[in-house]
Amino acid sequence: MKTINVTVNGKAVAASVEPRTHLADFLRDALNLTGTHLGCEHGVCGACTLFIDGVPARSCITFAIACDGASITTIEGFDDDEIMRALREAFSREHGLQCGYCTPGMLASARDTVMRMPDASEHDIRVAMSGNLCRCTGYVGIVRAIQSVIAERKAKGLTSPGNATTALGPAGSGHAKPMAASGAPTAQTVSAAARNELTGTVQRPAAASGTAVASNMGKPQTTLRRSFSVGHPRARVWDFFGRLGEVTTCLPGTSLIGTPTDDHVEPRIRIKVGPIVAEFEGAADVVRDPSKYAGIIRGSARDTRSSSVTRGEIRYVLLDDKDGIATRVDIEVGYTLTGALAQFSRSSIVQDVAKRMTASFAQNLQARLNQGDSGVRTERAAVSELNAGSLVFSVLWDRIKAFFRALFMR
Repeated sequence: MKTINVTVNGKAVAASVEPRTHLADFLRDALNLTGTHLGCEHGVCGACTLFIDGVPARSCITFAIACDGASITTIEGFDDDEIMRALREAFSREHGLQCGYCTPGMLASARDTVMRMPDASEHDIRVAMSGNLCRCTGYVGIVRAIQSVIAERKAKGLTSPGNATTALGPAGSGHAKPMAASGAPTAQTVSAAARNELTGTVQRPAAASGTAVASNMGKPQTTLRRSFSVGHPRARVWDFFGRLGEVTTCLPGTSLIGTPTDDHVEPRIRIKVGPIVAEFEGAADVVRDPSKYAGIIRGSARDTRSSSVTRGEIRYVLLDDKDGIATRVDIEVGYTLTGALAQFSRSSIVQDVAKRMTASFAQNLQARLNQGDSGVRTERAAVSELNAGSLVFSVLWDRIKAFFRALFMR
């Protein structure tokens, strides 16, 4: 997994992706931007065309990691674009679409044609649009639509060519000029913008403030909020949280794939659910704010034994507790789980399971901190395995006991 920072439709996005993931799959699966259509998946039909650094490109043959630092604009990003609005109206007026499957990519290439070729003839337009295939219209309506928009702009004096490039290099490499009037950050400023967005949003979890989690990877399916206390001063707990490898392995069933850095870790998490064993491998980036004793962890992981994928973020803040001799850790987790294992995130029982997972993490954290204190004995053994099956059984047993307790107290 590799973490990339891109700007998609004017918004900074930080995400972990596999090196083999194509940009179209990343946009559709991770960001839910399904306006980008997949047709041939060989870069031939043009249905997946979008803009990378202001240049039209085939997203089905572009690797997402190759776009690190780039500005991407999909069909959803053109809702308020003047040229695209005129093209949509012209396509409808001239019957330039039927089934509509090729239309998003067709509109992207049409916009590029209008911007680059203010004096284009019918032949010029047909050549420029030859990389976009349509099985329905016969292209006559499409060509007329583009001609009418060019004529309208020429009548208004809007004839300056737009996103012409002056440097060599593939789209996404950072060499192209930014799209005219797009309002999106340039490739050189994306990484800084993404990091500013992360550091600027660190705050006390929404459990206390009442605000929702703002994730760059879409709205999470599930949001959990937990708090626990550690019997050590805040400064020491904060220092330990900075050792990313150690704090990561406090989660039961977690090991490290590679060597962690101060702000990046690649964990492997083994989870047992009865006879089912899932092993997630992924990557996460961390941004910390020492002035607020707070941080954000954003990442994603894929189960090596199935198609299940999870992505999300963890926000935490450390607060003084018990007159400074202890630390309260407030955590908010927002995540989305897709694939075969998604069934385990669709029940309210997840809340109870999360409570026990948090307790196990807190227990391991306490044990690790105690190891550094000479003469301090760890009272409880560390939890080394995350067995969701046993956790679920424990939850069910607690509920059964609560049911009979309530029954006999009536």
